[in-house]
Amino acid sequence: MTERPVKITSVRVLRTDRPTPHVVRLLLGGEELVGLPVGEFTDHYIKFVLPAAGVAYSGPLDLAAMRRDLPREQWPRLRAYTVRDWDTVAGEITVDVVHHGDAGLGGPWAAALRPGDEVMFVGPGGAYAPSPDADWHLLVGDESALPAIATSLARLPAGAPAHVFVEVDGPADEQPLPSPGEVRLTWLHRGGAPVGEALVAAVRGLDFPPGLVHAFVHGEANFVRQLRRLLRVERGVPSEWLSISGYWRRGLDDEGWRATKSDWNRQVEADEQAPALTPLG
Repeated sequence: MTERPVKITSVRVLRTDRPTPHVVRLLLGGEELVGLPVGEFTDHYIKFVLPAAGVAYSGPLDLAAMRRDLPREQWPRLRAYTVRDWDTVAGEITVDVVHHGDAGLGGPWAAALRPGDEVMFVGPGGAYAPSPDADWHLLVGDESALPAIATSLARLPAGAPAHVFVEVDGPADEQPLPSPGEVRLTWLHRGGAPVGEALVAAVRGLDFPPGLVHAFVHGEANFVRQLRRLLRVERGVPSEWLSISGYWRRGLDDEGWRATKSDWNRQVEADEQAPALTPLG
């Protein structure tokens, strides 16, 4: 079967900023962004197309053709990031990229960008927005989920109750998260602890309000797996009221995580079949 062409959008960097020590904020603009199909969801994401080091591509990029004709080491890399803000009338979007020095691929790439540089992406995708029918909302994540959490909080109905837990390295990584909702926001500072350890403890210790919860839980795969079991098995949250996924996995790059994600999903499903050891309630 022939792989269908994937549309690649080309834009320019208008401005870069550092709202916190570990975030590079990119303001991107271009005619192709006018009317971009974003706005329905609050977890819209795009995948930046990063050329392989030392490889020059000729003509319009065709990912399917490259994967067919080039050796794997020459394929462009894709890195997914949530759209932090958008103005599709002006043709602008804002994307936050987590940056921890020279580690990884996306962070150093974003830190090196300057106004006028061309960047390319595919997308957008997305699936979640806080439901106005929920009695209360639960939003949980690490730095990778912070843009989606920020956008979701801004979309909450006025006065909607929400418990929010965000884990970051330290106090300097906190950001303003305005919302019309009635938000109880808890910043958790990781220090030297494993990613997500504090989030699991915080959600486990939460006194769940009565009523139907709409939950958004995203970030490092290991803590997401623990919280999925807690919410689905121990708390009985229906799957249709739960947006939960591993954005990344400790010890793997993005390609490695995508290659193993199907196995991870099977493990998560097996978790839900096992009986809860210590039911909450």
